[in-house]
Amino acid sequence: MDVPHLRLGRSLVRTIRRGHPWVYRDALEGRIPAPGLEVAVTDGRGQVVARGLCEAGPIGVRLWTVGDEPVSDALMGRRLDAAIELRRSITPRRTDALRLVHGEGDRMPGVVVDLYGPHAVLALDGEAAVAHRERLVSLLMPRLRALGVPTLVVRSGPRGDRTIEHVQGPPPPEVVEVLEHGMVLCADLMRGQKTGLFLDQRSSRAMVRRLAKGRRVLDLYAYVGGFSAAAGKGGASSVVTVDLAKPAIAMAQRTWAANGLRPQRQRVVAADVPEFLAGLEANGERFDLVIADPPSFAPSAASRDKALRSYERLHGACLRVLAPGGLLLAASCSSHVDRAAFEDALAGAAQSQRVVLQVLDRWAAPPDHPRLLAFPEGDYLTVTLVRILP
Repeated sequence: MDVPHLRLGRSLVRTIRRGHPWVYRDALEGRIPAPGLEVAVTDGRGQVVARGLCEAGPIGVRLWTVGDEPVSDALMGRRLDAAIELRRSITPRRTDALRLVHGEGDRMPGVVVDLYGPHAVLALDGEAAVAHRERLVSLLMPRLRALGVPTLVVRSGPRGDRTIEHVQGPPPPEVVEVLEHGMVLCADLMRGQKTGLFLDQRSSRAMVRRLAKGRRVLDLYAYVGGFSAAAGKGGASSVVTVDLAKPAIAMAQRTWAANGLRPQRQRVVAADVPEFLAGLEANGERFDLVIADPPSFAPSAASRDKALRSYERLHGACLRVLAPGGLLLAASCSSHVDRAAFEDALAGAAQSQRVVLQVLDRWAAPPDHPRLLAFPEGDYLTVTLVRILP
């Protein structure tokens, strides 16, 4: 099929051939067609370098293929099959909540599919993917049914103006219960954040579960209480669960109960985290393990410096309520804050509190969230586990 050609105004051929999935608008010559239209990107000699779908905003084209291969139903089907096959080999035991398709990381830019037991959520990022919604649903549904997943929910549109629609199969219940390493997690697929759960923090929850035994645990920005439940399952002596949103706190209590944990071991608080930390410090309360996984402080490159100052303040407040030898699990979910900058802010917090930190471990998103080596923008999750040297 003949498609419009867009010429590169800058020499990005090597970057594209290495696998970077975006071409920014300012790197292309001429007028970019409507979002969703397939185009071929050419070099200065007119040779086709890649093909993809036009996008709105700073990204001009989301690339699907390197070379002159069309973005056909057959190609999309092969990408879906490859993503599903990868998950067969990497999904942990006793886990039925996972990311089946991870957008650019599975070479399906703007397309995310998450599984919650017999329910799936298709999340479309950007107008290019939204323009192919029906096509994607028709290709996805037979594959989901083959996996025993009859229900599909579609999420699309920018944050704050997102459309959420149940499109296939029996409607999901108000609260969906899934398993992660045998632990029960509760999710609201129609109203919850992300697609219902922060599936990318599976490794972090597993670490908390391993470390929690006998410890006093503080879970900040708890959302539906996954970290809290992990600490409870791991044998924490007590857990304090904090989130500003009362519905999230109610779900955290439900998650705790769904795991058969005694309510007396959990204290739930609907509060602003900085104010709550100040109160803990004033009262002399101390914890053995603090989890700080806030919403993104840096949604854009312009907010990066401000975000780093916010991380330093947050981590300083966390260190002030840690007992000697205590552990801090610190996380950032923004591609605009790389690990070096994040840990520099953590070091600044340690210096301000006059403590020395040991790094015990570092990690990112789990294997069902694969990243392209040539696409550092996709490596958004940074987690560092540190210990205050007694």
